[in-house]
Amino acid sequence: MRRKASILVVDDDENICKTLSLILESRGYKVDVAYSGEKAIEKSKAKAYNIALLDIVLPDIQGTKLLKKLRETTPKMIKIMVTGYPKLENAIEALNYNADAYMTKPVNPENLIKVIEEKLEKQRREEIMTVEKIEAFVKTRTQRLLEEME
Repeated sequence: MRRKASILVVDDDENICKTLSLILESRGYKVDVAYSGEKAIEKSKAKAYNIALLDIVLPDIQGTKLLKKLRETTPKMIKIMVTGYPKLENAIEALNYNADAYMTKPVNPENLIKVIEEKLEKQRREEIMTVEKIEAFVKTRTQRLLEEME
């Protein structure tokens, strides 16, 4: 059986963090929370998360700026923007900083799980392709070295 993903929920609203945690944990995900951008950065440097759910409005940093910082430090982590301020500018900025998805509050739990599962499946396929490419490279390189030695 596959190990369930770990998810970092970043939101300054404690009730939203609790609600999202309950929804995600009920599906078997490991969940951690951060109530500020600074805490999110600190936690993402200390632990590898598959996904981060990022609020757009945080007390210490705009979520889109946090998205950019997390892209630089943890590029393989899936970043999903979750906002109660669904403005076109926010969506464009999130997309410009390569958000993997953009959702509005209140989040529909089934939609959230669907997006998470789709993004995780894509992440798994990319990891498998990477491993296969490395294996093919090693095999080809080994074969060439053996031929050169003959």
